[in-house]
Amino acid sequence: MLEGLHPNRPTHVMRLATSERAARATTDVIGEMFDPAETAVAAFEAQDGKTWLLEAYFASPPDEAAVRNMIRPVLGEHADAAVFEAIDQKDWVAASLEGLKPVRAGRFLVHGSHDRAAVQPNDVPIEIEAALAFGTGHHGTTRGCLLALVDELKRRRPARVLDVGTGTGILAFAAAKAVKRRVVAGDIDPVAIAVARENARLNGVAPWLDLYVGPGVRAPQADRARTFDLVFANILAKPLRRLAPTLARVVAPSGTLVLSGLLAQDVPGVLSAYRAQGFALTKRRDLEGWAALTLKRGGAAARPRA
Repeated sequence: MLEGLHPNRPTHVMRLATSERAARATTDVIGEMFDPAETAVAAFEAQDGKTWLLEAYFASPPDEAAVRNMIRPVLGEHADAAVFEAIDQKDWVAASLEGLKPVRAGRFLVHGSHDRAAVQPNDVPIEIEAALAFGTGHHGTTRGCLLALVDELKRRRPARVLDVGTGTGILAFAAAKAVKRRVVAGDIDPVAIAVARENARLNGVAPWLDLYVGPGVRAPQADRARTFDLVFANILAKPLRRLAPTLARVVAPSGTLVLSGLLAQDVPGVLSAYRAQGFALTKRRDLEGWAALTLKRGGAAARPRA
């Protein structure tokens, strides 16, 4: 499965049944041409094992003719078969959660209220319900980050944790429950932060969450040089490359940086951006077509400032 991070408040979706090759190529085209905060693509294999179903989510009504013309070089006349529909914002995440099973990463278990019975005595449960922000834990990128947290906890208990692009708050909640210390978490979308705040209350971690609205680390509690022992940034390749200098700056000298939201073809460019900031890859996980990268200081020397 290839799955993109949904826009924070999608209003329309384009759906199309096609081949795997065309689905992958169309994913690349739309990913390059649109702002990832406004438009994203999900593609997954159908039950017949041959057809791929492609969905492109838009945060505002798209120019249907322009989109068709954009994907026509890849799909040919088949671009005309794409169907555009409006989305009921109250229901789109609820529908996406229907039938999804709890997701496990070590002792962490992400589940909905209907699956509370699945929680075992030694589990660290994180309960997430439908909301108008993305981040259910069933996405391969979120699970990859949770597994990176599991690895980190085997080594040490980080004292200062930052979650950039927190969405519904899953990674921040998991860290807070594990370390039982205050976790800083932010998102560019105020709706996401409102959802994260409610989810924090539901999960009993509200006292441990320091939430902010803003891009990257642009907030006083996040923009603290060489402070955080563990930094998560589960976003997308373009913003991760753009944020490389500021994200690198807030990681403590012996800290860990976990990046995700990356397709396989995104990894070399993102690694290059962080190598230039003095970071090296220590572990890579590939889940459901997505990569999660764990980095530590110790790569190429940082480029001198102009």
